[in-house]
Amino acid sequence: MKIEKDTAVTLRFKVSDAQGKLIEESKEPMVYLHGGYGNTLPKIEEALQGQEAGFQTVLALAPEDAFGLRDEDLMRTIPRSQFPPGVKVGGQLEGQGSDGRKQVFNVAKIKGDTVILDGNHPLAGKALRFTLKVTDVRAASEEEIAHGHVHGEHGHHH
Repeated sequence: MKIEKDTAVTLRFKVSDAQGKLIEESKEPMVYLHGGYGNTLPKIEEALQGQEAGFQTVLALAPEDAFGLRDEDLMRTIPRSQFPPGVKVGGQLEGQGSDGRKQVFNVAKIKGDTVILDGNHPLAGKALRFTLKVTDVRAASEEEIAHGHVHGEHGHHH
């Protein structure tokens, strides 16, 4: 079966930086609903469109095609007194972005009495290399299409 809109695609992946240093490797296969549902990066969908199980590729993506460019407006400096004891660099907090929507912030730095939060994706601003191997392609169920994501093993659970 070919990868097209409304197929469930199972793949294994590795993500490296532009110099080839490994950032992440899938321990379990990733399954996503193909066809513009926002379940993976658009450039990955574009590269996999029309392919079949067994297809392998390496994609070099510029930051704007991966996790976006860094946005310095997503940096926040907050007094340490506003955090619970034990706040650590690398921790995550949920807050509001400047548009009022829910935003995840990473604790980037703790400097004296201030905590510096970063609302950028940790890989924003980085050119990345994705090594992909398609291991399975199947027709998505009507329920998966209606929900906009894959269900079951390695997919979404309700």
